[in-house]
Amino acid sequence: MNYLMIDTSNQPMSVAVMQDDNVLSEINSNLKKNHSVQLMPAIEQVIAESQLDKTDINAIVVAEGPGSYTGLRIGVTVAKTLAYALNTELYGVSSLKALAATAEEDGRLIVPIFDARREAVYTGIYQYQDGQIVEVEADQYLPIKELRSLLHEKGQAYKFIGIDTEHLNHLLDSSCEPNIPQAKLMKTLINTPANVHQFKPNYIKLSEAERNWLNQQNKN
Repeated sequence: MNYLMIDTSNQPMSVAVMQDDNVLSEINSNLKKNHSVQLMPAIEQVIAESQLDKTDINAIVVAEGPGSYTGLRIGVTVAKTLAYALNTELYGVSSLKALAATAEEDGRLIVPIFDARREAVYTGIYQYQDGQIVEVEADQYLPIKELRSLLHEKGQAYKFIGIDTEHLNHLLDSSCEPNIPQAKLMKTLINTPANVHQFKPNYIKLSEAERNWLNQQNKN
């Protein structure tokens, strides 16, 4: 079975083509460039390098969020469009769980984070159990201060994962690994295929534009 994997949920972008459990081609980029410019050329490149035709793709796996509003919208829209056009299965995977899967297994809790600004993050808490990455606390939006309190209550060693740890390091109180997403790892996280027409990004928190619109509506 041939898979196209897409992760544009944060600044790094990752695209890969896999055949069963084998990676045929992948691109992992941290260029500060809009995903709307990078994504389609990257998809065309990995498919060409895999020596497959686009019609050979059997399933598309996309990071569904949380993360960057714009990045998620671009990635999910492209994944849905391709899944519909190619008549393939579509799978959504938690962006944070996919990031957590880049961490090495060392017994510590894994805390992937995306910067949500104003000293808050999109985060979840994960842990390896019997060789599988499992959710300990659901993905959510949290002020970093509250996240630290939650972790202290767990009474276990933990580490923060993600490129945003680099500029948030002064607010974090444990080791940080500035990993970037690797779309190929999402293959291990897929579950039930999504409905292509009903599938939506998991934004968790409304975008600023949506909040402003709702505030305006409430005033009318």
